[in-house]
Amino acid sequence: QVQLVESGGGLVQAGGSLRLSCAASGRNFRTYPMGWFRQTPGKEREFVASISQGGGSRSYADSVKGRFTISRDNVKNTVALQMNSLKPEDSAVYYCASRVGPYSSGGYFTSADFASWGQGTQVTVSS
Repeated sequence: QVQLVESGGGLVQAGGSLRLSCAASGRNFRTYPMGWFRQTPGKEREFVASISQGGGSRSYADSVKGRFTISRDNVKNTVALQMNSLKPEDSAVYYCASRVGPYSSGGYFTSADFASWGQGTQVTVSS
């Protein structure tokens, strides 16, 4: 398995952009589908985006489609989430996660499909 550390969160005004990064340590990063999830207090962890092992397939939640872009670098062992046109409802703790298994279900996963998680990074979008 891999250990994951997120960075890049912060406070931004509505309409602004942030880029989250997730650094992975451990073996075989390139064999894991990766995902980003987010969570607000009192709510379940919500799928945001996923990317296949080689980066050729990507999926997004409808709420972020067209605004967020997930990418990965299998040489640097990183996965990123570029967030543009941010809205107050995007405010949450964002988590990076890795999956042991295939990139299936069209890339639409639940948190139960992922085995390793980072500690999370807070994103706050002010109106």
